[in-house]
Amino acid sequence: MPVRPTVLVWTPVLLTAVLLNTGCAGPDDTPSAAPASSSPVPHGYVEGAEEAPEQQSRLLLGDAGSGATRVLDLITGKVVASGKAGGIDGIATDGRFGYLPGSTGTRVVDTGAWTVDHGDHVHYYRTKTRTVGDLAGGTGARVHGDAGVTVVTGADGRARVLRRADLDAGRTGTPTALTGTYAGAVVPYAEHLVAVEADPGGDTDRPAVVVLDRAGRPVASPGAVCEDPRGEAVTRRGVVLGCADGALLVREDDGRFTAERIPYGRDVPRAQRAAAFRHRPGSTTLTAPAGKDAVWTLDVTARTWKRIPTGPVVAVNTAGEGSPLLVLESDGALHSYDSADGRELAVTARLVKEPGGPGGAAPVIEIDRSRAYLNDAEGRRVHEIDYLDDLRVARTFDLDLRPSLMVETGR
Repeated sequence: MPVRPTVLVWTPVLLTAVLLNTGCAGPDDTPSAAPASSSPVPHGYVEGAEEAPEQQSRLLLGDAGSGATRVLDLITGKVVASGKAGGIDGIATDGRFGYLPGSTGTRVVDTGAWTVDHGDHVHYYRTKTRTVGDLAGGTGARVHGDAGVTVVTGADGRARVLRRADLDAGRTGTPTALTGTYAGAVVPYAEHLVAVEADPGGDTDRPAVVVLDRAGRPVASPGAVCEDPRGEAVTRRGVVLGCADGALLVREDDGRFTAERIPYGRDVPRAQRAAAFRHRPGSTTLTAPAGKDAVWTLDVTARTWKRIPTGPVVAVNTAGEGSPLLVLESDGALHSYDSADGRELAVTARLVKEPGGPGGAAPVIEIDRSRAYLNDAEGRRVHEIDYLDDLRVARTFDLDLRPSLMVETGR
């Protein structure tokens, strides 16, 4: 498949055992398997993986119409077929594995790229792409994961927990079914699970927030409710839940869980509330459409909302504090706005043929520290955007499928 312009191929170099093991001591440093040598094993190593000196970004792409999937390696520019799933209608990732809910269940794809972050240093890994298997619970399922577990919450509110060690070994294993029914997605956080549970009395307008252990047993109740829960995100400050009056921030500090409300500060009609958050992993600035012609930004650190008027919104994202707000609008062009004062900074030519996403999901904007990625399903391509250089189109990847679904992995 052609890639414009020519992409320089980078070959990852295996670091020495001394460098790999620097600063990686701890009780959870036992790998699933050791590399073929007597050298110390780097933390986070998985059998068959190779450590790299930089992030190994990849895009998992799905065609909602045909069910075909591909993995695009953003380092080499190569595209690898990753199987076909039945009637896929969504996509999610935990940083390495991709999850594609559909009419026959949820397909799990190992994209073969991930990051292990220890705070003071980071490990980057790459390995081959492969299909892991299928899970029960398809259409409408929401997926969230961390280094230990992945939770698939079905449209019926039932949730199943998968062990990351099983996925690393190339199998789905036997998921643990949680006994409760939840009003929103169950989110792994701080070695626990954060969930919004409907009131046992049947008052579904006032679902309570509960903290579970990894087996699904309730261990804490922050004493908060989240009316009309829609949307959730994990940040360095905690788990953010979208509620009728704004957001709820659930945090853990020395084993104690608390919930802090971040209100809109005014009455916001349901159609204009944040219903699905987008952000760069690791960032504490969240974005969401605010109705048809505006976007919300939520500064989790400052606990403040800001509503920025734009053109008709199709997709939105930002790299974080101080970075431009990126908005795909109904004209098919990508626009950038100053996140502080709302000024429009730049706009591209039309990049997406049918931004409404007929026959599949609407386009999305994936973003990292230097580039953004925009999928054009009808054009059968993905654009790489340098958002710090007036939205310059750095590369365009032509594909043999309609990439109506997209997530970035390797981070």
